[in-house]
Amino acid sequence: MSELLTRLRAFEGQTLTPTTWGPDAVNTPMIRHWVETMGDTSPIYLDDAAARATGRDGAVAPALMTQVWTMRTFTDKMANNDPSPVWTDLIATLDDAGFTSVVATDSDFEFFVELRPGERVSLTEVIESISEEKRTGLGAGHFVTTLKTYRNGDGAVVATQRWRTLRFRPKDTAQPEPKRESSPGSESTVPKGLRPRPAINADNAFWFEAAREHRLVIQRCAACGTLRHPTGPMCGRCRSLEWDTVDASGRGTVYSFVVNHHPRIPGFEYPLVVATIELEEGTRLIANMTGVEPHEVEIGMAVELDWIDADPELTLPAFRPAARKDS
Repeated sequence: MSELLTRLRAFEGQTLTPTTWGPDAVNTPMIRHWVETMGDTSPIYLDDAAARATGRDGAVAPALMTQVWTMRTFTDKMANNDPSPVWTDLIATLDDAGFTSVVATDSDFEFFVELRPGERVSLTEVIESISEEKRTGLGAGHFVTTLKTYRNGDGAVVATQRWRTLRFRPKDTAQPEPKRESSPGSESTVPKGLRPRPAINADNAFWFEAAREHRLVIQRCAACGTLRHPTGPMCGRCRSLEWDTVDASGRGTVYSFVVNHHPRIPGFEYPLVVATIELEEGTRLIANMTGVEPHEVEIGMAVELDWIDADPELTLPAFRPAARKDS
């Protein structure tokens, strides 16, 4: 074992976040905002009678809201913004060894107990593991996994979340590329380097394969027909594991958007418009906007499918303003 790895492994088991209670109890108004935003129409989250019909004691909070109940308020973040000294020391150790860049790779949630309005949730986070040096498409680096444990007021473990990041030493990915026509408002015409690689797994490989064929597909439950995105192994409505896909029309509207100017990441043109697109089929996805100046993008704007052939191995859907039909 190298001297660096020995130093890194010494951080395993150390506490990043001591047991901290969320600022608010589980409550119905926040649940309502969540399910409306996510488009989750299951009645067990807002209707006590519907929840009791499934054997529950009453309405429950969506499992994926577990992290929400422990998030600090804006005021609290501003007043207590000092990072964990353990985390500071770990990052300094990695930085000194040249591993100065970071990319999140995955978040693995496991749920054990459903939460009901009125319950409080606490969070404890420790450094679970640090890998030996790995060679990746972004560069050599170490995977750092932290384990967050969520508990209710009785001390029962509600959920665990493994949050994994890659701390890597950037390799020189800059290489000559053919000049691309710049979109309106672009500050750069030739992106340098490659776009970051998506985390491909058994649940989403089919989606990226279809994209390489310039096909935008939506995962569909084979049992109840519910469409879902992001992709996943199980239907959130009927819990079936059987699924197929349908081809999206490529038409939709801008549900929300942001314009990124910094940080400048290789492989992207700036300013970069990142939008949440609501497809006419009803699902939403995150994509770049093309063929439009940032100040022209509006919520509700009609859009149509475009494609970004980032490099020979990566094709991603994008959206441009829909062509106006002659009246």
